[in-house]
Amino acid sequence: MTRPGRRLIACLAAAVVLGFWLASWLLLPAQAQSTATAATPVLALRAAESLALPHAVLGPPPSRAIGADRGGWRVVALPDDWARTRPGHEGAVWYRIEFQPPPVPAGELLALLIPRSCQNAEVWLNGSRLDRDGRITPPYTRNCYQSQLVVLPTGLLSARDNLLEIQLVGHPLNRVAARQRAAGLSEMVIGPQSLLRPVHARQLFWNLTAAQIVAVLLALIGVFMAGMGWVRSAAELQLFGFTALGWSILSARVWWREIPLPNALVEALACLGFVPVGVCCVLFLLRYSGRPRSRRELLLWSQCLLAPLAMWLAGPEHLFSVASAIYTMLAAELLAAVALYLWTVWSEPHGERWLMSAVLTLVVLAVAAEVAVQVHLLPLPQVHLIHFAMPFLFCALAFRLTQVYVLALRRAEQSHVGLDHRLEAMRHEMERSYALLSEQRAEQTAEKERKRIAADLHDDLGAKLLTIVHTSTDDHISTLAREALEEMRLSVRGLTGRPVQLADALADWRAETVSRLGAAGIGVEWNSDELLAPRMLSARGFVQTTRILREAVSNMIKHSGASQCNVRCAVDADLQLVIRDNGRGVPMQLDGKLDRGHGMYSMKHRAKQLQGQCLVESGPGYGTVIRLTIPL
Repeated sequence: MTRPGRRLIACLAAAVVLGFWLASWLLLPAQAQSTATAATPVLALRAAESLALPHAVLGPPPSRAIGADRGGWRVVALPDDWARTRPGHEGAVWYRIEFQPPPVPAGELLALLIPRSCQNAEVWLNGSRLDRDGRITPPYTRNCYQSQLVVLPTGLLSARDNLLEIQLVGHPLNRVAARQRAAGLSEMVIGPQSLLRPVHARQLFWNLTAAQIVAVLLALIGVFMAGMGWVRSAAELQLFGFTALGWSILSARVWWREIPLPNALVEALACLGFVPVGVCCVLFLLRYSGRPRSRRELLLWSQCLLAPLAMWLAGPEHLFSVASAIYTMLAAELLAAVALYLWTVWSEPHGERWLMSAVLTLVVLAVAAEVAVQVHLLPLPQVHLIHFAMPFLFCALAFRLTQVYVLALRRAEQSHVGLDHRLEAMRHEMERSYALLSEQRAEQTAEKERKRIAADLHDDLGAKLLTIVHTSTDDHISTLAREALEEMRLSVRGLTGRPVQLADALADWRAETVSRLGAAGIGVEWNSDELLAPRMLSARGFVQTTRILREAVSNMIKHSGASQCNVRCAVDADLQLVIRDNGRGVPMQLDGKLDRGHGMYSMKHRAKQLQGQCLVESGPGYGTVIRLTIPL
């Protein structure tokens, strides 16, 4: 994804979340009030008489004349927050409201909309009970996040004076872990059912249905990220997965209304559950920013023991104060971790700075707003955005983490492919090295054997031939022994493998050629380039070239009938010998069969072994030219 694309996604996410937040505080709370100006008249109930009781009763308290002798009744404004009007009261409060039913179209029913009745409310109309959604005895049904829509039957309504009675049960602020679950009754609206039902359905969707959907989605994301982190041994992915999974489990407190446990235990568990979730979130940001493990992790995890200890020491009477301190501490730690992460990504070139900065900023805003609600800096919203705003941000983070993981996996696969290629190249190189080493070992073995054979020839056969040369009285035998001795010495020189100076080789060839041709009565003209620098000739090259030159001289003496021979030597990258005579040339019957006569085959074969070539040019009456080229 390109950088402008990431910025666009970040801006869209911010706009969506802030838009929902604005709607939760401004639009939806004003929905019921806005109906008062609609074409169809509605009645907004903003005040009531109230009576506090220690516990719920089966029916309305004994009726007395309203306004004359009120006894324990008193007038309160709606919304009625018990934390302000009845601090510390736990039990039931009865509300009485006299009203005149607004006119409705024919066939339309009136309904009562109660946006918030925490923990649970029982509705009576003119002495008849209309609705009670769950238990009004401890443990109370927890309807703090659910609005109530109660139909007012036409048969129970009077044309003028009607008495609406509501019994509300709940817990004081000091005995709950969040202000949203402290007892209180919101402003109410009476109007046509068709007008109030969409408001009720919208609030139910955002507060309950949406929370359930995102809880399931968040649980799946948490399991997936934790599993991926375990497979890849990535601690940051595991921590993020545990954070998402823990938040999903804690979301059950919103839509799980019937919890068969004492209120103090439920509230304590709800608060303490955020401690390990917050620690995992902070550690995720630290690990994801590249921070190594340190002792601060032990301090963070120690909160999981210190928080319940503090709550136990404070007791249920101070539950809200301890919970607010815990939430504030976790929010401060999260803010510090976010600041450290953003400082890290903005101080180094990083491709995710815009997206992650926007998401984490929204996380901080959501947490800060929730803390502000708890400490009464902000009013209670009708739609609790934190319930689905945080999962939305978790999904954005999960998307980014998955993208980073996929990119890392792709790079790892590419690196793996490159490593395979390098390993394959190294394998071939090792095979070549092994083959070369084997050849070198074989060559060393052969060289050792050649030296042994050369020593045996020189010491045994050479000594015997030399004895024959000096003791034989037959000249023919002495000559043959001397020739055999020379061949043996040449073979020994080839077997020893010691290179020779090219100038020395040329001198030996010239001396032998001039000597042999002169003895046969053939004049020799030897022309050779002057060597500007010392050049070396391998022992094998020297032996084979010597034998080629000897064969050429022998053929000239035996078959050419020549009287003159010209030898031209040129040295550059190769050694070039051109031997030309003025003899009779090759007879007609041997034309085209030079390779099979006069030792021509052996000459060409020896030149080929040296990666060179030997060319023979001849014709009857034109002499013979032998061109020998040997690489140096």
